[in-house]
Amino acid sequence: MLLHIVARGRIGRSPEADLVARYLKRIAWPTRVTELPDIGGKIPAVEPQTRRVLLDETGETLSSTAFARILERWRDDGVREVRFELGAADGFDDGARAQADLLFSFGRATWPHLLARAMLAEQLFRATSILANHPYHREG
Repeated sequence: MLLHIVARGRIGRSPEADLVARYLKRIAWPTRVTELPDIGGKIPAVEPQTRRVLLDETGETLSSTAFARILERWRDDGVREVRFELGAADGFDDGARAQADLLFSFGRATWPHLLARAMLAEQLFRATSILANHPYHREG
C-alpha cells in the first residue's frame, strides 16, 4: 500500500526536509511525496481504492497504535493508496473535509506546516513499525 503525502508549500532544503527524508526512507512500504504551490497546482488524480486523510485541526487525535490499526485495516481491505493531505495556511474547507475518509489532528495546538509534515513522516514510520512488531514504538 502506497503512503502518499500531498502537501501545499515547498519544503526546500531545510532541517525539516532532512527529518521527512530520514523517516520516509526507513519505511518498508512504498512512499511518495507530492508538493503543490500554496494556491493552484495540479492535484494528482485520486485512483480507486484510495483513502484520503486530511491533517486538520478539527480531526481526531489518535494514539500511534490506533493510527497503525487504521492503516492495517485499510491495507488488509486491499486499499492501494492512502493519501495524506496537508493544506495551505487556511487549511481545508468543509467540502474537502466531508470527502475525507479520516480527519487526523496532532492536537489542538497550531503546528508550523513543515513540522507537521515531519511529524506525519515520523508517525508513518512508527505505525509501520508497530505493524511489523519492530521495537521502535514503546507504549506506556
